[in-house]
Amino acid sequence: MAPSQSNPTEQAPGDHAVEQMPNHPVGDLDNYTFPRSRLRQVMLDPSKTPLLLVACGSFSPITYLHLRMFEMAADYAKYNTDFEVMGGYLSPVSDAYRKAGLASADHRVAMTRIATEQSSRWLDVDPWEAIQKEYQPTAHVLDHFEHEINVVQGGVATRNGERKAVRIVLLAGADLIQTMSTPGVWSQEDLNHILGKYGVFIVERTGTDIDDALAALTPWRHNIWVIQQLIQNDVSSTKIRLFLKREMSVRYLVPAPVISYIEEHGLYEDDGASSSIHEKDKESKDKTEAEPSTSR
Repeated sequence: MAPSQSNPTEQAPGDHAVEQMPNHPVGDLDNYTFPRSRLRQVMLDPSKTPLLLVACGSFSPITYLHLRMFEMAADYAKYNTDFEVMGGYLSPVSDAYRKAGLASADHRVAMTRIATEQSSRWLDVDPWEAIQKEYQPTAHVLDHFEHEINVVQGGVATRNGERKAVRIVLLAGADLIQTMSTPGVWSQEDLNHILGKYGVFIVERTGTDIDDALAALTPWRHNIWVIQQLIQNDVSSTKIRLFLKREMSVRYLVPAPVISYIEEHGLYEDDGASSSIHEKDKESKDKTEAEPSTSR
């Protein structure tokens, strides 16, 4: 089958094959390198606008809906816009967010990498936000992608050798639009920056009244694209954590390798979910030395 004109899920010349990603702690800014191996560098259709999808979130843990959102957005862009999707990134929030049920950044980055490494040719994980010592507003995260893609890299190439700036767009669920339309939750400056400069692809979610939310965001409506879920899926990380705490199955709601990782590291069993990989390894080592016959 010939490669799609705009859907990066179908491999095209210059695309990279699925590679093994290392499962290691997230690291720090001194050792940070922006991941580019899955970002398509050459456009297929120079008449279109190159697009990069960025999803910011806790991903504690990542679910199949997080991954499906990218596929739905790619299909929407292909059939309803003049965009050509060049790549997609998951950006896990840092530990400074201090949200209830938040596993440590190194665990969440590891889980998102595990979830994408064998399932996608075009999705990648950027740990930049996760390794920050302080919480980074969404606007700053989008600025980071803008800098790395359009300033450092100089955009992407067309087949005739020209370069085009990539449009950076936030990808999120409908609950984000609800918070953006609620007075006092977001500053006007951030709304202008996110919705005015970048824009957002919103995936509808069951039980969310998106029309009322959009009515309050009229000044930026031209930069908000609403994607209908043709097959409804309301799985959430919150529900997954509840299932795990109750020792209920989450199989087929979360990628199997992620489930294995959660079990291996004992995540979401109790209030110790936020322990880092290093802390868990140390606890395991100490326990093994004290009780050699005890299995994990």
